[in-house]
Amino acid sequence: MNEMIEAELGRCVASWVPGATGVGGAEKLSGGASQETWSFDILHPDGNIGAILRRAPPGYGASPSRAAGLDAEATLMQLAHAAGLPSPEVMGVLQPQDQLGIGFVMRRIAGETIARKILRDAQFAGARPLLARRLGEVAAGIHGLDAAKLPELRTMSATKEIADLEREYRGFNWPRPVFELALRWLRERDPGQSDEVTLVHGDFRHGNLIIGPDGLRAVLDWELAHLGDPMEDLGWICVNSWRFGEIDKPVGGFGSREELFAGYEAAGRKVDPDRVMFWEVMGTLRWGVMCCGMMQRFRAGPDHSMERAMIGRRSSETEIDLLRLLAPRA
Repeated sequence: MNEMIEAELGRCVASWVPGATGVGGAEKLSGGASQETWSFDILHPDGNIGAILRRAPPGYGASPSRAAGLDAEATLMQLAHAAGLPSPEVMGVLQPQDQLGIGFVMRRIAGETIARKILRDAQFAGARPLLARRLGEVAAGIHGLDAAKLPELRTMSATKEIADLEREYRGFNWPRPVFELALRWLRERDPGQSDEVTLVHGDFRHGNLIIGPDGLRAVLDWELAHLGDPMEDLGWICVNSWRFGEIDKPVGGFGSREELFAGYEAAGRKVDPDRVMFWEVMGTLRWGVMCCGMMQRFRAGPDHSMERAMIGRRSSETEIDLLRLLAPRA
């Protein structure tokens, strides 16, 4: 399999990288229902170039309804890179004649994505105090990308998000009083469609950020990008599940909301703290519903993997997080 994909990639990169003589070291990093990720080296007389292939698995059909699609992802990353944001350079988009399916190749960026290491390893000690403000700056840059250049994306309002979450939750037939409380709180404060609609990354959190000792190096995985309220991204990065135990540092376990907001506003955009709080509650409930979905799939099978069960168990953690947000102790 590796030799086959190396041969196919070698033909592709020859048209994107003048002087390239082939590829080597192809290794599949992940697999799943929505995409494959391969790491490989482009062989070149002036020095090899690290690259990543992100593609739909062979035989895979249309993208899930919430997914932007790989072509749109590539366009968004190209726009972000051209604007000077930390996004990998897209080297080429796959065409039918490439016989590799739907996807794109981007330059590989060294760094860490595992939250436990970023939050605890000594090599990131100098970067951690600066990350929250930097994420605010980068989020502002994402939200400021020229709307006229964006690919076709779905538009998501708070009203639709609440309705989608409630429908999915009801479908489990698994009553959870704290989720009921959160749904009622969200409905009572539903702002509807935001007055300001921008590009929203949609999954701006640990796991999709490459961090080095020098700080943020890249934002990955634009799969859930859409048009909507820009405060959604700021609320999502503050969800307690992404703090990995560092609960007193709301932004990813390494910084404060104030630092995040300061970076955002220093980049020329305005923060609405109440809307950020709304989206933090929404994001916490969303993750809780996703965890319940994992548990349901574990119970129903055929995939009885321990990973699904472990993620499913975390729905109880989101109930605690929601109570801390909605009914904090004095």
